[in-house]
Amino acid sequence: MLQRNGSGAGRGFDLLVVNATMYTADPRFAVRREMAISGGRIAALGDAGELSGNASAARVVDAGGAFLYPGFMDPHCHFLNYGYMLQRACLFGCASWAEAVERLRAFGAANPGGSWILGRGWDQNLWPERAFPTRELLDAAFPDRPVLVTRIDGHAAIANAKALELAGIGPATRVEGGECLKACGRLTGVLVDNALDLARAAIPPIDGETKRRALLLAQRDCFAVGLTSVSDAGTELADLAAIESAQASGELKMRVYAMLRPSPENVERHISKGPRCGERLTLRSIKMFADGALGSRGSLLLEPYEDDPGNRGLQLESDAQIDAACALAKRHGYQMNVHCIGDAAVRLVLDLYERHLEPGNDRRWRIEHAQIVDPADLPRFKALGVIPSVQTSHATSDMGWARERLGPRIARAYIYRELLEQQGWLPNGSDFPIEGINPILGFYAAVARKDREGRPAGGFQMGSALTREQALRAMTIWAARANFEEESRGSLEPGKLADFVILDRDLMTAPEAELCDSRVLATYSGGELVHGGL
Repeated sequence: MLQRNGSGAGRGFDLLVVNATMYTADPRFAVRREMAISGGRIAALGDAGELSGNASAARVVDAGGAFLYPGFMDPHCHFLNYGYMLQRACLFGCASWAEAVERLRAFGAANPGGSWILGRGWDQNLWPERAFPTRELLDAAFPDRPVLVTRIDGHAAIANAKALELAGIGPATRVEGGECLKACGRLTGVLVDNALDLARAAIPPIDGETKRRALLLAQRDCFAVGLTSVSDAGTELADLAAIESAQASGELKMRVYAMLRPSPENVERHISKGPRCGERLTLRSIKMFADGALGSRGSLLLEPYEDDPGNRGLQLESDAQIDAACALAKRHGYQMNVHCIGDAAVRLVLDLYERHLEPGNDRRWRIEHAQIVDPADLPRFKALGVIPSVQTSHATSDMGWARERLGPRIARAYIYRELLEQQGWLPNGSDFPIEGINPILGFYAAVARKDREGRPAGGFQMGSALTREQALRAMTIWAARANFEEESRGSLEPGKLADFVILDRDLMTAPEAELCDSRVLATYSGGELVHGGL
């Protein structure tokens, strides 16, 4: 890719991008070859020679025939938590609990002292026995230092004896919407859903510098994979203050749509004052949790788990809590975004939404994940104007074990095409760090319904796959629409923010097996190069 000083005559621009195949994601899904940018926004688009032959620019970028797309958007992720994860023990991909403990030993040796050891990423569904771990190995490795390591989905964790002691958790501990697992009357160390809060409350508060570093590390990795906007799912007041500070200093250029937790502090400082919509930070949604995760058997099901007949999962926040948040959101013009994995959780939230949503509304209240949906509830999305905010990579991550949990109900899970048909559009994110941060992996999962090794050969439940155009729109213009941001971003159109990414291959035509190998050549935010280039 060549960048040179401006040339030509006529109207002057700050930046001119030429010699690219530009997928605009506009209403016609038009393809252009050149784009002009002024003041951080798109000024014009044209065919080959149309702009370059009649305009001058301070900078000209020759894309060398590469492929250009609107800046990718992740409409549901955990931006700050991802940055924390990069500073903690990484347990992703461990083939056994023993391997996880060895990684923790190495991390502890590299980070000596008496402070807590925190980590994330273990997944018992990848292990031969597929059973939750117990804390014996952890206690032996760390008899005097507290350890809390979170499962890949963030809805379960295992603590050693020291951490349980500091958190005041004992065999008699009970918590609404959570579990402290026991075997033979003894705590195994595994904490599920709301029980995690007991352990987290014992961990010293995160200092400002750690927050700042987390934001910048997360931004670095997001820009590297072409993400220019993220929706942080569950932002607390102190986290929001760190985001605002880093943006004010100019260090944080990432555009953030913050889904606020309805804490008294957030209500007083932000929610009660109505939506706040800016180029870098948008506050206009409330995040709640109806249930947990399928992998830790915390998702709330209409019928018991196939592999745990006495268990229907957990409801994390009560009907009354979610209903009160709905009333708050409606009163102050906020969007509701509620985590729902199981079919019972989806139904519960649709029932609550129905109390507040008038026919023909455009409030765009969302159900986050909508992973398992009873057929009777599917048309209610359209009737109520509710947006299913999905993560297609969950299907390909879960497909190896989800049938064990659900049995025949697997047919009503990961039904992205059917959900899309309700409104004619839907946003697709990643839920990182639960899934990989790269949006191309979500694109691939949406259209191929396979893992990165190409399994299964015919794809997983291919009747629910998306087309390539739908998959691109779901991580650009439809993601923007889910945030009420479609007028300022999400497509390449004059007047919109000049956020775009240049890839080395064509997502619309590249062989399926090559999609995951797509490489980001450059990422631009507001016309500024923030990753790659020459």
